[in-house]
Order: sequence, then structure tokens, then C-alpha cells
Amino acid sequence: MARVTIDDGKVNALSPDLLARLDDAFSRAEADGVVVVLSGRAGVFSAGFDLPTLRAGGAEAAAMLRAGFELAERILSFPAPVVISCTGHAVAMGVFLLLSGDYRIGVAGPYKITANEVAIGLTLPGAAVEICRQRLSPAHFNRATVIAEVFSPHDAVEAGFLDRVVGEAVIDDAAGAVAARLAQLDRAAHAATKLRVRKPALEAIRDAIQRDSESYSAQAG
Repeated sequence: MARVTIDDGKVNALSPDLLARLDDAFSRAEADGVVVVLSGRAGVFSAGFDLPTLRAGGAEAAAMLRAGFELAERILSFPAPVVISCTGHAVAMGVFLLLSGDYRIGVAGPYKITANEVAIGLTLPGAAVEICRQRLSPAHFNRATVIAEVFSPHDAVEAGFLDRVVGEAVIDDAAGAVAARLAQLDRAAHAATKLRVRKPALEAIRDAIQRDSESYSAQAG
């Protein structure tokens, strides 16, 4: 098992550097053929993309956006099981990574789980729409995307963001126990079935990433 922790000492903003390091961690886990537990720091899984980079625009922002959604797509199609330990707030790109895991455990508490783009004046990227569509219930999908509803961890289970909520004191053990159980699955069958089940979603996400990237690049130029 590989434990990968997002921790920038603040709100776990997904900067180009952090995204590159996460991608490298998944490359090493794939090479080792192990189950991955992806977690955040206490109180926050991730607050989304790095806002200074995003607001600056240009080529770097476009590359960061593409890298974030390509990481989500990679997790969705990862050949070994991926457990997400949502240790607190999950916002915007943090939510899209959360929705990409095979099993998602959240910590109970006053935490926000939300795709907040519409609330802050951003049009939701096409790749984000497809990531949400493949996991959220139809009614919650519209509420989460079109009106940027904020969900508590317990409400997030019903919506489809999370599979289970546990206390803060036991979330690491709970995630490890799930990872140990998933490690017993037949790996080839798991990987092939994952790709078969998620084929329509993965194709839609990959197409959306390309369209989004072309749009961002045109704006940057």
C-alpha cells in the first residue's frame, strides 16, 4: 500500500508543482503495483487549484488546469484500487479528485464539500461536469454543479461524493482497512472491470479535457 498525503501546510492548493509531485507519486505506486490511499492534511483535503496561478491566467494556468483534470482521469482509470481519505474541506478541484477514487471516506465535522465555481463567477469546466456526472445522483448532480450547493460530510454520502463518514480519530485506520480489503481483489479483474464500467465516463472526460485545453490555450494566447 502507498499512502500519498497532500500537505502544503495551508489549504492544499493544487499548484503546478504539487500536481506534478502527485502525478509522480501515482507513477511510483503504479510501478510498484500497490493500492493507493490519497489523503489531505487535518481539516482539509484540498481547496482546489492554486488561485494566484489561476488568476494570473496565461499558459501556466492553462497547463495547471489540464494537469489537474488529467490527474483525476488517471485516478479514475488507475490499475490498482485508490482509496480517498477526505480529511476535511474538499472544494473545486479537490472535489473532482475526491470523486475519482474507488472508495471515499470522509471525516465527520463542520467541513464543506462543494464544486463552488458558479458561486465565485467561474463556468464549470467540461471535464469537471463529466467527473461529477459519473458519480453523483442525478438530483444532486444538478444541485452540485448548477447552483454550487455546499454539502456537509454526512449529506455528501447521499449525494455521492463520499461512501462513508467516520470520526477524525479513526479515519487513517479506516482508510487503511479499506485499502487492505481492496488489495485482496484480483488485480487484473479489478483493472479490466474498472475500465469497462467507466469507459463512457472516461471517454467523455478525455474529450472534455481536450476541448477545455483548447479553450484555455486560445484565451491564454
